[in-house]
Amino acid sequence: MEELEPLDDDQYVSKTKRKQAMQAMQDLGQELVELPPDRLKRLLEKVELSETLANALREYQRLPKREAQRRQLQYIGKLMRDVDPEPIQAALDVVNGASAAENAKLHRRERLRTLLLENEALALADIAAQWPQADLTHLRQLRRSALKEQEQNKPPKSFRAIFQLLKELEDGTAAPGEEA
Repeated sequence: MEELEPLDDDQYVSKTKRKQAMQAMQDLGQELVELPPDRLKRLLEKVELSETLANALREYQRLPKREAQRRQLQYIGKLMRDVDPEPIQAALDVVNGASAAENAKLHRRERLRTLLLENEALALADIAAQWPQADLTHLRQLRRSALKEQEQNKPPKSFRAIFQLLKELEDGTAAPGEEA
């Protein structure tokens, strides 16, 4: 029988701590599989995960039975033991909008939209300075439509479109001169 080397006190991790760490990874896996497919796809684009783990996450969402899902979740937890949870948790917070940076972006867009509705010239000057590729004519049209919708108590379609356009500009996904 092989003699095991004694571990130093700072290297020793109790069985309870190991189980808690494994459970934490499985819980993180649970959060990932509960995401809607589009959010999961965005998260997988942001975080470098093994192909096996990415496929296991997608497979879970396809499974119909509770027992099959439970086994798949255990498998995901096992795969996640070899993964650093920090980038995954950070990306999950961003996708869920829970990070402070995402909240700040959201508030900045809302303030800019409110400013656009209240003071068109000032807001458009600010937008043009930040994003020279922005289609200011389209923003003016959306502003007029949003104000008209408010007056007539209609659903805020243009109001939301302004926010979406600002988000695309901020994220850099809007094509020059072609936002909508």
